[in-house]
Amino acid sequence: MALTGRAALLAALGSIPVGVLEPSWAGMLAVNAPIALACAVDYALAAPVRSLVLARSGDTSIRLGEPANVHLTVTNPGRRTLRARVRDAWPPSSWTPGTEAAASRHEVVVPAGERRRLTTRLRPTRRGDRRADRVTIRSYGPLGLWARQGSHSAAWTVRVLPPFTSRKHLPSRLARLRELDGRTSLLTRGEGTEFDSLRDYVPGDDTRSIDWRATARQHKVAVRTWRPERDRHILICLDTGRTSAGRVGDAPRLDSSMDAALLLAALATRAGDRVDLLAHDRRPRAQVQGRAAADVLPSFVNAMATLEPELVETDSRTLVSTILRNAPRRSLVVLLTSLDAAPIEEGLLPLLPRLTQRHTVLLASVADPHVAAMAASRGTVDAVYEAAAATQTQAQRRRTSDQLTRHGVHVVDGTPDTLAPTLADAYLSLKAAGRL
Repeated sequence: MALTGRAALLAALGSIPVGVLEPSWAGMLAVNAPIALACAVDYALAAPVRSLVLARSGDTSIRLGEPANVHLTVTNPGRRTLRARVRDAWPPSSWTPGTEAAASRHEVVVPAGERRRLTTRLRPTRRGDRRADRVTIRSYGPLGLWARQGSHSAAWTVRVLPPFTSRKHLPSRLARLRELDGRTSLLTRGEGTEFDSLRDYVPGDDTRSIDWRATARQHKVAVRTWRPERDRHILICLDTGRTSAGRVGDAPRLDSSMDAALLLAALATRAGDRVDLLAHDRRPRAQVQGRAAADVLPSFVNAMATLEPELVETDSRTLVSTILRNAPRRSLVVLLTSLDAAPIEEGLLPLLPRLTQRHTVLLASVADPHVAAMAASRGTVDAVYEAAAATQTQAQRRRTSDQLTRHGVHVVDGTPDTLAPTLADAYLSLKAAGRL
């Protein structure tokens, strides 16, 4: 059977007499000449890299934690078969650590005039846009002794969206919303809600809901039923300043705030309210305004995908001015920011009267569950000191929260797991009370 590649070369070398392999010029030439000739032939038979045509297809957006398949089609327009190793380079955050080498490297054989499709499977570890880098191709000859190498630019972008893990809380909150909206047998009433219809009085109804004029006309007691106010304006403000960069668990505070904002936006649009988004530190980083209900959530997710915390102090004065400009009429303003004493007392607190005299203000903040665990720790001297520090931190947050409450602000303080559903419950409570 005929030998090919490296095996053929070694067999050829093995057939050279031993005397020829002595360290002399003649021996060196006798050995190196066949090798050089084989390498030159192998290089000449390797398919050229520059003439290859590359094209991409596949996923353009995924949620964080999901895989993305990006296809690279390699077309060989030449007359030689392409035997190549291909490296499809992407940023390091495009893969789970340790998996990049196996996922980005491919071996392919493309006969002349044909094409092959390679699939690179990404699993990004961060939000934002992941852009493809160069595609490096090493083309080997038939013997595998020599290779041509070159790089091509094959642009492609995969947008990694927020994961929206709080989506699991949406069905239960929508059930509460249906109760508030009067679509089930339970009807809730509150001052400031909109009149819906009349029905007969049943024992246990609030006597304040009795419609005396209708009762006089019908000769039986009639009560009013109410439905929550609709078509209210809600402005969700994400603080992207330095405090949002603090990590709580495995993610920055900003990511937990985004998750809570997405749940609130999904719930409010189902309730018939208009929802806008503002991300701000020293200047606006992202804005979503005037979108139809069906477009609100996709627009929010796309706007949040590329947001990153900025290591600057949030300019509260500019933030309040931007809010007032974007919400000229009475609205529910939801501030997703920190409850740290210094930024609140020195920045936001003096400006709150400008907001609260026109709008209903709801402030939501991400609490670190590790602080609560530290406050409960005992047993060693270090644990006691940690408990004292944690207790002082908790007391400071409570004082800041009390200050905000005295200024007419509704405060929600929750851990990353509880912030989103707690904020949604606070919205439903305000809606039931007719305070939007």
